[in-house]
Amino acid sequence: MSSRPLTGLRIVECASFVAGPSGCLALGQLGADVIKVVPLGGPADQYRWPLAPEGESLYWAALNRGKRSLAVDLRSHAGKELVTELITTDGPDAGLLVDNVAGSRWLSYEELSARRPDLVHLHVQGHPDGRPAVDYTVNADVGIPTITGGADARGPVNHVLPAWDLLTGMTAATGLLAALREREKTGRGSYLELALADVATSGVANLGWLAEAEQRGGPRPRHGNHLYGSFGVDFTTRDDAHVMVVALTPGHWRGLCTATGTSEVFAALEQALDADLARESDRYRLRETITAILRPWFAERDLAEVADRLETGGVLWSRYREMDEVVAAHDRSETPSVLTRVNEPGIGRTVAARPALRSGGSYGEASAAPRHGEHTHQVLAEVLGLADHQIGKLHQDGVIDADPR
Repeated sequence: MSSRPLTGLRIVECASFVAGPSGCLALGQLGADVIKVVPLGGPADQYRWPLAPEGESLYWAALNRGKRSLAVDLRSHAGKELVTELITTDGPDAGLLVDNVAGSRWLSYEELSARRPDLVHLHVQGHPDGRPAVDYTVNADVGIPTITGGADARGPVNHVLPAWDLLTGMTAATGLLAALREREKTGRGSYLELALADVATSGVANLGWLAEAEQRGGPRPRHGNHLYGSFGVDFTTRDDAHVMVVALTPGHWRGLCTATGTSEVFAALEQALDADLARESDRYRLRETITAILRPWFAERDLAEVADRLETGGVLWSRYREMDEVVAAHDRSETPSVLTRVNEPGIGRTVAARPALRSGGSYGEASAAPRHGEHTHQVLAEVLGLADHQIGKLHQDGVIDADPR
């Protein structure tokens, strides 16, 4: 963004894996100074896959771009005191903490708010009762794998995207900003708890899926790549490309019929079956019949012709791409994109995402991730006002560390 609205705001992040770091990444992209506290030797997720050929974590680098890194011995009294001072420093733009640390009394809201009463502390957890969880366990717990997959599937089918983690991160960012707004108006701090399991459960409830299951007396049927409740499915072209076509609205449906030259065929089908394919429910009910009629049209044409006809007709569609094709298409394009490349320490020049939120039609810039402990000296001097000899003594005593590489 040309003007980053959170510039000057300082957030301390004591979190690992996806939810907390992704929320703080979003806040950092909006201009906040995110100081990521890591233990000596690196965080628990520092080598999580996918990895670069040299062994560095592409996952960790992507979720921690633009943050500052402070490496501290979190088991020592001196290390805990440094982090406590960092979290509770004075100023209207400080006193903000995001963490997912369980069972650390010194990092509790009670302990920290005693030092700064207007502290805003957002704690990410697995279950609301404190039990641990990850995206793949809560996804199973809310029933998604039982409705995913083809009709012939005999067991649960997982998906690979940690959607609930990412949504928890965005909810955390929203909650932190809301609490900050309240503090600005009232002077009061906040302790917010956000459970991954609650985000997943509320997500499926807000889509009406739990109410539907209750009224059905069981889960909805599985039907592979068909869109639930409307018409949408994949087709294969003559040159073996795969496309996803969706007709959500009457306009989409008319466009699909016009593009494929099947308007008269479907008009006759409506009359024969007493249906109105302008209605989503009828398109869904007759999805197999509609698909059988359309498949030959796609199978007899190459992707280029299919793309031209669908685009001209205003059809909602996309080609299935491999992820390396996504990167290649970005490299060929001269149009500004959310993707860019950054020089990542230990990895080299690699693809990265800019902030997705555009300002004035423009994307912001992407930054590299910090090396573990890269900003330890800088943060202690700048934020806590420690002199070089004090920082040197902490380093000598093994309380802090700079970049170990």
